Amino acid sequence: MNIVLENLTKEFPARGKRNSGSVKAVDHVSCQIPDGELMGLLGPSGCGKSTTLNLLCGLEKPTEGKIFFGDEDVTALAPEFRGVGMVFQNYALYPHLSVRQNIRFPLENRKGKDKLSKEEMNRRVEDAARLVQIEELMDRKPGELSGGQQQRVAIARALVKFPKVLLLDEPLSNLDARLRLKTREEIRKIQKQTGITTVFVTHDQDEAMSICDRIAVMKDGLLMQQGRPQEVYDHPANLFVARFLGTPPINLFAGEVRGQTLYLGGKPVLPAPGVPDQPVWTGIRPEGFILKADGPLECQMERVEVTGRDVSIISSHSACTEGTLRSIISSEEGAAAPTARTVRFALKPGKVFLFSKDTEEVIPLSGEGKEL
Repeated sequence: MNIVLENLTKEFPARGKRNSGSVKAVDHVSCQIPDGELMGLLGPSGCGKSTTLNLLCGLEKPTEGKIFFGDEDVTALAPEFRGVGMVFQNYALYPHLSVRQNIRFPLENRKGKDKLSKEEMNRRVEDAARLVQIEELMDRKPGELSGGQQQRVAIARALVKFPKVLLLDEPLSNLDARLRLKTREEIRKIQKQTGITTVFVTHDQDEAMSICDRIAVMKDGLLMQQGRPQEVYDHPANLFVARFLGTPPINLFAGEVRGQTLYLGGKPVLPAPGVPDQPVWTGIRPEGFILKADGPLECQMERVEVTGRDVSIISSHSACTEGTLRSIISSEEGAAAPTARTVRFALKPGKVFLFSKDTEEVIPLSGEGKEL
């Protein structure tokens, strides 16, 4: 099922004596989610991603804009007629019902031509349980299950309706780190097996980057950028996207361009072909540094962190906005990590981004950049 959002807007009345007017939780969002893909809605708390999900499932009505499922305009359609399966952050399982009864519950309220026989309901329940691998838990109550098991019950309950669209609202936030990793892999596997168009809301960019076909990054109700995860990471549209994506986060410097050359701390570090003279924000990905004895970027050495596969060099530079910066190099390069007070780097042009200090939009470079 192809999903299209056209100028989707949701306003809530402001609260409090000092506040007047309204608050735009979702601000003219337009995007398309292709049939059978997993789209991640990504952004910090309060950016509007959960409100967007509620608009998709019909729990909220938009102030402006339209929602299409395929060729059908579902903007005014009630939730029960949209063919949507919803998995909530807190799972919302009925504690007094068994796993089997929780999964079957959405099927028991069907009426008329949609009503199912008892045999058909049981078959669907067993199929859904088998898909998420909880067949042996069917007679237990939710209170007897782990967080990961409750998560799978919630997914099975959403899938048993054969939904056209599956909506997941931060479904992994209540799980520990190891279980989150395992469960997100299971969600991706289930989504691939069923082929259901899925929207996955999360504030964790690692989750979105690892399992989604596409991501949409939001801020203050606005859609900042959308695309394939690697494309968005490699070509951020603005400073917010560049800073939000990436672990460890991007290193940010105050710099300037003079004579088509980037200067940090008053020293030239990288060609900037086609960029007019101006002050700029400069973002350098942690993996964008090359340890080099005569490199143009000189930093003050602080310490070396060894994490097995990679080595992180923690250093400082006067132009770095955070004071310290993190450079990731391979373990082979780490064997030659400097022990002196200073460390020098060359920069990988494809991992360096320039942003306007006025608009924070990316400044494109003309042609291929080269090291100095």
